[in-house]
Amino acid sequence: MISKKNITKGLYLFLFSHLFLWTLAPSVSNLNLPLDTIEALAWGSNLDWGFNKHPPLSAFAVECFYLIFGANDWSYYLLSQIFVVISFFFVWKLSNEILEDKTFSLLSVLILSGIYFYNFTTPEFNVNISQLPFWALTVYFFWRGINSDNKINWILFGIFSALGFLSKYLFIYLLASLFIYFIFNLKKYKRFIANYCLSIGISLLLLIPHFIWLMENNFVTIFYGLNRSGLTETEIANHLINPLFFLIKQMLILVPFFLMIFLIVKKIKIKIKIKNKNTLFLFVINLIPFFLVLITSIFTGAEIRTMWMTPFYLFLGTLFFQIFKKNIDLKKIKKFYFTFLLFFLSSPLIYYGVSIFDETKRTDYPGKEISRLVQNKWNDNFVNEIKIVIGDEWSAGNLSYHLNSRPIWYNDLKNEISLITDDQGVIYTGNPKILKSICPGVFGKIAPVGYCMIGKR
Repeated sequence: MISKKNITKGLYLFLFSHLFLWTLAPSVSNLNLPLDTIEALAWGSNLDWGFNKHPPLSAFAVECFYLIFGANDWSYYLLSQIFVVISFFFVWKLSNEILEDKTFSLLSVLILSGIYFYNFTTPEFNVNISQLPFWALTVYFFWRGINSDNKINWILFGIFSALGFLSKYLFIYLLASLFIYFIFNLKKYKRFIANYCLSIGISLLLLIPHFIWLMENNFVTIFYGLNRSGLTETEIANHLINPLFFLIKQMLILVPFFLMIFLIVKKIKIKIKIKNKNTLFLFVINLIPFFLVLITSIFTGAEIRTMWMTPFYLFLGTLFFQIFKKNIDLKKIKKFYFTFLLFFLSSPLIYYGVSIFDETKRTDYPGKEISRLVQNKWNDNFVNEIKIVIGDEWSAGNLSYHLNSRPIWYNDLKNEISLITDDQGVIYTGNPKILKSICPGVFGKIAPVGYCMIGKR
């Protein structure tokens, strides 16, 4: 058992170890960055206030790292772990204030290692990982706001709420839950109404550029989300099947979490004091977002993809230790630490092993080598640099990332054909049969993708 005076050191050791191991494992095992990270980098090469699939924050984050580290894959694995570790730290901060016991606060963070979302999926920086720190920060500063008269907490709540929304629209489920909590406790929190309105105003102010972009682009991001969830389908059975599958998947994902909980609980005797302010708040931030998603699936028939739930369980450990803290046998804590270490150390090893032995994954794509071959063919035919790549986020996005000239990525030019001038080199990627028949420049093929190169001779 970790002594009380060493608990904070134990937390920092865990955070550093998580950061190091989950940066190292994919860095040495993967040949190429994952799909979503390459996609974010493609968007980052052509920054805007939104993209066809998601709001812009994930693209802003990777582009900042590209400006610092360039095309070094390890840096984007590091970026992802920085986001994860920040979220863990603020889970610790809130747990300290609510549980009032550093041992339980530490356990609330360590137990997250048993949840799939916080280990195996973390190397792929994407919109789900991008939400994590802002989810934790939003909850933390809302809690600080309703428990102090310090206006800065409400300002930070407003800022982090906006940044979370700019990561992924699903963040609205957390904001709706906090709003419900505030409204149902309005009498108690009446003196904070002005501050809450201030935070909403700050959020909306920060979101104005994105809202303008949405209107100018016919709300393309929103329609993409609706299509991804299957809302455009009208099968009645989906209203039952999709919520049921959603629940089953969540139960399976949480099996290791519940195993670790029950290892140190003396007996399952639940006495939930719902009138307790701390307990009620934890129920709201953990269960209301979950039930709102479930209700959405039931009423609309939408398919809730498993990875969408990535930030939803950040404070689940805090909730369970709040419920069971009087029934926890700290004499059994060695079993907890052993199981935690088993999950914590084995998961990056399993990830590494799968990456090495399974050669069919996208992370085995030879993006750097393909870019080198494309660059060589370009150099043999043209004198100018490659400035623009056009095509899907994977094929064209890999070129944008790996080529030294860091060309701007476009999915298609549409009304932007005027951007191409005589001195700009352009590469189209896509179906080789179609490209070969219409290519006005030099055509090449690296199966299964065709490359049409147009440059200055």
